[in-house]
Amino acid sequence: MRFKDQTIFITGGAGFIGSAVVRNLLAHTSAFVVNIDKLTYAANLASIPQATGHARYALEVADIGDGPALRRLFDKYQPQAVMNLAAESHVDRSIEGPNEFIHTNIVGTFTLLQEALRFYRSSDRLQRSKFRLLHVSTDEVFGSEDGAGLFTECSPYSPNSPYSASKASADHLVRAWQMTYDLPTLVTNCTNNYGPYHFPEKLIPHMIIKGLGGEPLPIYGDGLNIRDWLYVDDHVRALMQVLEFGVVGETYNVGSRQERTNRAVVEAICDLLDELRSANEPHRRLIAYVRDRPGHDRRYAIDPSKIETQLGWRATETFESGLEKTVRWYCENEPWWQAILGRGYELRRIGLLTR
Repeated sequence: MRFKDQTIFITGGAGFIGSAVVRNLLAHTSAFVVNIDKLTYAANLASIPQATGHARYALEVADIGDGPALRRLFDKYQPQAVMNLAAESHVDRSIEGPNEFIHTNIVGTFTLLQEALRFYRSSDRLQRSKFRLLHVSTDEVFGSEDGAGLFTECSPYSPNSPYSASKASADHLVRAWQMTYDLPTLVTNCTNNYGPYHFPEKLIPHMIIKGLGGEPLPIYGDGLNIRDWLYVDDHVRALMQVLEFGVVGETYNVGSRQERTNRAVVEAICDLLDELRSANEPHRRLIAYVRDRPGHDRRYAIDPSKIETQLGWRATETFESGLEKTVRWYCENEPWWQAILGRGYELRRIGLLTR
């Protein structure tokens, strides 16, 4: 099986994409997985149901900004690879309070790089030949593509929110540590992910849960902002390809070529809810247009040609098939998201500044 006799660190392994990576590694590889997560509000160990008692899994509660804690973990487990998915990721939350984004996404990445470099330099030649650090980032670092073009790996960075600025900074740090210190790193920039186990602050799970409750479905502005939507399991497959076969120092864009407006996404959710959960009236009646968020990028669109041609990866889920799986999962797994609401998370809007 893949990653035989390897130990892999997954930072942020209790988050949405991180937990999907952990599930995949436990199910489809022989790697020993160390989940490093500080268990913030958006973390959820229930998203890794097979982890309990698993012989190839260890949870370490730690902040990637804590250098001594990371040093202890590197020395204890001697990993062959690190996948950095630890990040504050909600744009609205970054507008309201950017401090945590600076701490985790920038300072945390810097600290992780420093401790990975210390470990790498102290390793023997064979260990160094196997070691890789994959930093997982976002298409939002490129800013808004308002025309018909696509972001490539050579597109200039132009972040427009505290979140995207913090991720852009982290990307540059990773590149610098590779160029300056020869740390074997790779970077991926992906489009909007969706799928099961997604925390309810993001658009798709937010709309599904509010729709199930018969609550208004708020769409920012005119609803014509465009995103390329990537089913999370497709993204995980891409990350596995990059980690195993990617060229050190390279960046790979990961997208599905499935662009949709926010309005079209919400309408599709409504139509699926009509099929899966009968209601007296169509769910589209719940759609409500609200004030746009500050600095709302108009369009993100990734060109995934490099990863498709060089590494043989391609998204397999269409938006329609992936969305149906996602809506059905939330309908059938109400205890998972009800537990989040029960812990005090409120489905309310944040990040709207008074100008």
